[in-house]
Amino acid sequence: MCYNRRDIRIYICTLAILFCFLIAPFISHGAGESLTLQIYPYAPESNILKQFTPLADYLSQELNKKIIIRISKDHVDHMKTVGNDETDIAYLGPASYVKIVAAYGKKPLIARLEINGSPMLKGVIMTSSSSTVRSLKDLRGKRFAFGYPDSTMSHLIPLYMLQREGIQAEDLARYAFLRDQHNVALGVLMGDFDAGAVNAGVFNKYKSRGLRELARTPEVSEHLFVARDSLPDETIYALRTALLKIKDMKKGEALLSSLKKGMTAFVSASDSDYDNLRKLLQKLDQGKSAQ
Repeated sequence: MCYNRRDIRIYICTLAILFCFLIAPFISHGAGESLTLQIYPYAPESNILKQFTPLADYLSQELNKKIIIRISKDHVDHMKTVGNDETDIAYLGPASYVKIVAAYGKKPLIARLEINGSPMLKGVIMTSSSSTVRSLKDLRGKRFAFGYPDSTMSHLIPLYMLQREGIQAEDLARYAFLRDQHNVALGVLMGDFDAGAVNAGVFNKYKSRGLRELARTPEVSEHLFVARDSLPDETIYALRTALLKIKDMKKGEALLSSLKKGMTAFVSASDSDYDNLRKLLQKLDQGKSAQ
């Protein structure tokens, strides 16, 4: 059988088109086969991976994309990575979110945490049960334990509360950043510090061992997940849908509690949820500049 050149060209073109159809799904999958989830270093790396791996595995199944967990080297690195859109998804503390928006602009919000039925974060300034300190005013000239410098409840809001009482950090006998809030509670219990600041959950864990509440912080919106600006809308929608439906799933309770003890759901979030925190941080900055 003899083929002319026109028949051969048609045959080759047909094969080429068929080949493109066959490999298209693989090309599409390969282009978006993974998403990065950036976490700030609030605890030892092994602890963070243990907490977030079940969630990452769940999202990988829901989106049919592998979720790769990355841990920032510090809070500054984390804010730059998120602000510059160098990660697909990020987990943020409330104060870090507010600072990122101020420096880089708004980010697409995915969802925020709900703990024990509330999406509001609560903190406590505490002392030991045997301490003679009875009010925040009594902390002038005392030793104070903070968590991270960029922590909402273990530094920034407590510092604002001290400032309202006329006490600046320099008015304390000594202060230190102990990173993990459990270390803050233990530091007060051991007598290394006269007072410290932690979230309500950490305080309640150690209260019976000899801690006393001095003051409770104003409530602010909880930790949240955001996306990079250029992440496709359909991907953001899929992420948000996957998180919001966890509370209604059979395995939802186990999945949520593995991320954070007492967590009851992921709930929707808007930028305005963080307006009261913005005002507090503005007042804190104004108080510092007025020194």
